Amino acid sequence: MPPSFLLDLSHTSHTRARTGVQRVARSVAAALGGSATPITYDPYRESWRPLDGWERDNLAAAAPARKRGARWPLGARLRGTVARLAGRTAASFPREAGLIVPEIFSPAVAGALPALFARVGGPRVAIFHDAIALQLPDLTPPKSVARFPAYLAELLAFDGVAAVSEDSRRVLLDHWDRVGAPARPPVVAIPLAVDPPAPASSAPPASGAGAPPVVLCVASIEGRKNHRALLEACDLLWAGGARFELRLIGLAQRETGGAALARIDALRRAGRPIRYDGPVDDATLAAAYRECAFTVYPSLLEGFGLPVLESLSYGRPCVCAGHGALGEAARGGGCLTLEAVDSERLRSAIGGLLGDGALLGRLAAAARERRFKTWDDYVRELVDWSGTLARKS
Repeated sequence: MPPSFLLDLSHTSHTRARTGVQRVARSVAAALGGSATPITYDPYRESWRPLDGWERDNLAAAAPARKRGARWPLGARLRGTVARLAGRTAASFPREAGLIVPEIFSPAVAGALPALFARVGGPRVAIFHDAIALQLPDLTPPKSVARFPAYLAELLAFDGVAAVSEDSRRVLLDHWDRVGAPARPPVVAIPLAVDPPAPASSAPPASGAGAPPVVLCVASIEGRKNHRALLEACDLLWAGGARFELRLIGLAQRETGGAALARIDALRRAGRPIRYDGPVDDATLAAAYRECAFTVYPSLLEGFGLPVLESLSYGRPCVCAGHGALGEAARGGGCLTLEAVDSERLRSAIGGLLGDGALLGRLAAAARERRFKTWDDYVRELVDWSGTLARKS
């Protein structure tokens, strides 16, 4: 039986970064398995094709990259150029297959989508993550801000759009309302999933005698993730005598996260107990969740907030905002939610959990009671919904 879907991994197959969108794309690819053919737009060949072996290796790689950008080795560029010059550009795809696009695609990919749409007989579905580039432009790289209106307009060409949360669905529809977008495709909220941890992972953390508790934050170091407020809150707590270690995990985005990185360095030089690991592999991330007392996700705005649910799946309470998509993630219990994620509220919440074992225990118990969607569940919902869509002309 031929694969049921083509899966566009034009960016994810060319980077080993593990930021949110790349983790979703990899997880969707794994859950679809043999029912999907992963493809890429090859800018050197100027056409679509199935992934080569080195691109599949990028998807499966355990070691994360320290840069987000896509990388095309010289050999791949030469092969694509030779194929284009020789006229070998058209790859063969199953005509009856549908298309799933889980990434925020580039202008080059957008320009190539009409040709791909014409070769796809099944439903054409995009996964929509967020429009934070337009909601928080001052905390977003200027290139992303400039790109986003066109990207949101290009989503109109799909047969359906699956938003990752109810909040993201509302944001997209509100934007299309403001710009008077015509002929809108159906938009549904299909919340994302989390990878289930090992059964013993939700047990209380085992601390060495006298070791301070670990407070974990898993988030890219960038402006909207709000690390500066978290660092200020922790510094106030340390100055007041609180004993804990702050552990930070996440890829650095220096364009908007430079001030937070500088503050991390300054606090470490001052002797504060901060550990910044950068991006880590899945095994290290799992160990970090197991070893922490609780997590803090200080982000100002999210499309979904995967680290919140990851923390809860390990039985670790999370401090986060109580509005928008983060509020949706927190709704089932296990979180200490804040009206605003400023330094004073973060200081109060972190200090409260450090000093109130009963509260921490109740939140941990609530987290352990929750049940989370798997990626197989997510893909099943996505595929079932795509089967209800009418094809646009």
